[in-house]
Amino acid sequence: MWEVRSSSFWRAVFAEFFATMIYVFFGMGASLRWGAGPLHLLQVALAFGLAAATLVQTLGHGSGGPFNPESRERFGARGPGEVLRAANRRAAQLLGAQLGGHAWALGAETWAVAEGSREESRKIQPGVTLAQATTIEIFLTLQFVLCIFAAYDDRHNGRMGSVALAIGFSLALGHLFGIYYTGASMNPARSFAPAVITRNFSNHWVYWVGPVLGATLGGLIYDFILCPRMRGLAERLAILKGEPVADGQASPEPPGEPVELKTQAL
Repeated sequence: MWEVRSSSFWRAVFAEFFATMIYVFFGMGASLRWGAGPLHLLQVALAFGLAAATLVQTLGHGSGGPFNPESRERFGARGPGEVLRAANRRAAQLLGAQLGGHAWALGAETWAVAEGSREESRKIQPGVTLAQATTIEIFLTLQFVLCIFAAYDDRHNGRMGSVALAIGFSLALGHLFGIYYTGASMNPARSFAPAVITRNFSNHWVYWVGPVLGATLGGLIYDFILCPRMRGLAERLAILKGEPVADGQASPEPPGEPVELKTQAL
């Protein structure tokens, strides 16, 4: 608990707040419909993806991870100390999303953008049931969290390329698929901001239940199936207590060889 009194702790909390504010501001700004006709899907997907990649590259070392309440919770919440850190960062993300969303709304009014031209990107589209919407959000968040775990996994020794680009492309992929169904949330903080601004919480639970289940499933699949970590009893007890794990406590893992995919000639 002593970390709450450290400057690095609050620096990380501020980084989460600031990054979420910038992410929501640019993403929602790119979602404005300025003229007649459908919104350009690629524009929105690239805006969210590039914003995430830029912020991970710029602030990821200060916050320690992605700017998403559910991926952050699954990524780092282990033991009492981590739960406290996750709670503070979740609050910072929700507050940052609100500030970014209200700044966007103020700008939209200043630029005389008609109310009907705003793209309510966190809206379940006609013909999509609640069960389908929840399932889609589960799979969108699942692939996103799997990418986050793989990109930040230090066991890859930098062989997997750029962390920022991987996360940005994963987020853009989710938007390219999910916008026409649910708006592609993958982030409860991102969905909460427009809901507060428009005062429309209809079926808002979908954008919490879907990402929570998807992030939890992604964490379990990565940690226990795809890339399990062999932990000893001492290491598990240290994690539960929220204590740092010493190098000597961790079970040695042989470095994995790069996976090479080969095809046979038909």
